[in-house]
Amino acid sequence: MSQPIPAPTWAPVPTAPRPQLKKPFYKRWWFIAIVSIVVIAAIGQALEEGKTSSSKNASQTQSASQTQSASQSQNVPGAEAAPQDQSAPQTQSAPEAEAAPQDQSAPEANAAPQTQSAPETAAPAAVPTPEAEPKVPREYQNALESAKSYSNVMHMSKKGIYNQLISPYADKFPAEAAQYAVDNLQADYNANALAKAKEYQETMHMSSQAIRDQLTSEYGEKFTASEADYAVAHLND
Repeated sequence: MSQPIPAPTWAPVPTAPRPQLKKPFYKRWWFIAIVSIVVIAAIGQALEEGKTSSSKNASQTQSASQTQSASQSQNVPGAEAAPQDQSAPQTQSAPEAEAAPQDQSAPEANAAPQTQSAPETAAPAAVPTPEAEPKVPREYQNALESAKSYSNVMHMSKKGIYNQLISPYADKFPAEAAQYAVDNLQADYNANALAKAKEYQETMHMSSQAIRDQLTSEYGEKFTASEADYAVAHLND
């Protein structure tokens, strides 16, 4: 006996998933939002323009009515003037009193004589400023200070001071500086010669002639003859 053939079983065939259809852009929320904003803005602008035009029309109507009322008021005929009351009879005026004689004006006081203005003093002429003295070199100034010391302390003659300033064994100043010093030195050489003469007399007990020779000697004090004569003449004063 043959076995029954089993009925074929059908397995479900898997179906491919349906592709989701995209919404058209005019159904998307962002498009609807943009359209709504544009519509609202357009409505607001229309309302604003309507308000502006209505206000302009109202102002034009008001100005026209004011102009018309003004013209009508000018055309209204004026009321007749009321008759004026008859004036009461004028009373005779009292005779005017004679005017009192005017007092004679007092004579004007003579004007005080004007004081003469003081004569203008001329501005003093500008005093010319003396020109600045040329600056003395330091070497010359030092030579002058050394010459003052030789004259005031050692009572030297003019030639003796000059030789001392230029001596290679003494001050060693240049000849120009030494000459400037002796030329600008304020010294009394007669007094210097007298002071030297008294030193010779007191310390060396020399005669008047020997003192004079020592004062004028080229190897001694180098005073002039007149300066030596003054010293000897006043030696005993």
